[in-house]
Amino acid sequence: MNYNITVIPGDGIGPEIVAETRKVLNQIGEKFGHNFTYTEILMGGVSIDATGVPLTKEALDTARNSDSVLLGAIGGNVGKSDWYSLPPHLRPEAGLLAIRKGLNLFTNIRPAVLFPELKDASPLREDIIGDGFDFVVMRELTGGLYFGERNTMIENGIRTATDTLTYDENEIKRIAKWAFTIARKRRRKICSVDKANVLDSSRLWRQVTEEVAKDYPDVELSHMLVDNCAMQLVKDPRQFDVILTENMFGDILSDEASMITGSIGMLASASLGDTKLGLYEPSHGSAPDIAGQNKANPIATILSAAMMLRYSFDLEREAEAVESAVKSVLKKGYRTIDIMSKGMTLVGTKEMGDQISSEI
Repeated sequence: MNYNITVIPGDGIGPEIVAETRKVLNQIGEKFGHNFTYTEILMGGVSIDATGVPLTKEALDTARNSDSVLLGAIGGNVGKSDWYSLPPHLRPEAGLLAIRKGLNLFTNIRPAVLFPELKDASPLREDIIGDGFDFVVMRELTGGLYFGERNTMIENGIRTATDTLTYDENEIKRIAKWAFTIARKRRRKICSVDKANVLDSSRLWRQVTEEVAKDYPDVELSHMLVDNCAMQLVKDPRQFDVILTENMFGDILSDEASMITGSIGMLASASLGDTKLGLYEPSHGSAPDIAGQNKANPIATILSAAMMLRYSFDLEREAEAVESAVKSVLKKGYRTIDIMSKGMTLVGTKEMGDQISSEI
């Protein structure tokens, strides 16, 4: 089969981790008889430097016309100019918001799996970790505070800023349905996270989620306030199966989830909508402090490509082959610096990509 993939190397370590992921995908193609064609586009800071905007219409159109999109990382002030002195709509992250909106990608799935080989890298105590944990954070992507109206003004000589958090019932309903669908393939448990004791948007979130739950009687639904959820993730992560939440809460909780797995460099991500076209990216940032030094962990991006094979291309065997290769390499003791522990073998970005490719 032939698959057209739009590739966004982006900023910082993005080009390095994407290069290793393409290496792994090419190995999958060779083994299973597929052909992956890559078309690169600019997004983020490098796009600002080249075009003046974080995402051009032409780049977005290229992504729309592909089978899937693979993204490295964006932002981090590593370009020719100070990207963060620009107006908000011209900063690197505006490109990410624009492509999610432009591709109608309203659901983000971030697995948080603690590999047994990385128990020592997790900051949690062994009695908390137990025999490991495996849950997913499902974050709404195109609504809420990040997409609401915002304004900064001076009132009576005082600088005042306003950000608006808005959700309608249809935005909540469509991601809730996704969450229940995913839960049915897992342990059939959903914890919906909100701030219903304070926010009207959260009260609506809870009401609509409970309405959707009536169509999935085989799935257990519970609710948790976001501050409690943040505590429970470090107290007892094994209690969770599917965490369903809105945009800003999901942004924060998924990063917390990544760190308890041992490193944010291990957390994959898939952004999906109503079609097979998805955007696949690691959950970490552009890490400009280590860019170009062959230190970045490419595993999160490689595991994101495995999610691409599974969700966009329906290639389950191929996705499992990538995931098995990652587990095998970790079992053999190879580590990038972020997950390094005593007795293991330290490797760089390229070497980790080579090791995973060779296991396929």
